[in-house]
Amino acid sequence: MFRRLVLLSLLALPPLLPAAAQAPVEGVDYVRIDQGQRWRPEPGTVEVVEIFAYTCGHCDQFRPLLDDWKRRAPADVRVHRVPAAYDPRNAYARAYFALEALGRAEELHPRLFDAIHREGSLPARGASTGEMAAFLAGEGLDPERVAAAMDAAATDDRMNAAHAFAVRSGIQGTPTLIINGRYRVLGRTLRDSLRIAEGLVARERAMERAVPR
Repeated sequence: MFRRLVLLSLLALPPLLPAAAQAPVEGVDYVRIDQGQRWRPEPGTVEVVEIFAYTCGHCDQFRPLLDDWKRRAPADVRVHRVPAAYDPRNAYARAYFALEALGRAEELHPRLFDAIHREGSLPARGASTGEMAAFLAGEGLDPERVAAAMDAAATDDRMNAAHAFAVRSGIQGTPTLIINGRYRVLGRTLRDSLRIAEGLVARERAMERAVPR
């Protein structure tokens, strides 16, 4: 009898809002970044930055989820990847920036995850410039061009900028999403991070539309 009354009481309660409809809560779902700045400012857009590391298993799991979310995002949303760059000589991060410079990052980004987490054709930590260049040679790139791009002054600048962005944003782990340089997402799961990001993107888009032209 008691169990039946409890069940009837629960059925009488109003249904909870679906997760996607719940507005993100400061201090629970995200942290506001003091004096935050965008990674790549572009007027009229909302920026979503993923701080990632190729050696991070959670980043490997997050990649296809974020790619799918990116395909469904509004046209004015810009998704950027920024490798965690706490060590200026980190070959994985430098390889990503080299691939950007060579115009192959979008194509080969998933391959680096596969090489580390499924194939074992790249070491899970401590890879050298030579190892990264040799692997990418197998993907059709000139290893000398890869090595030169990894060691280029422009890549040094990108690494320094990525380090400053991570520190300014208060990054504590990977993957982490940063929205418009203002908010650091605190998702409890990978999908929860996307749910929170979606709410913050909607908020920023509404603010953008409200600004007088």
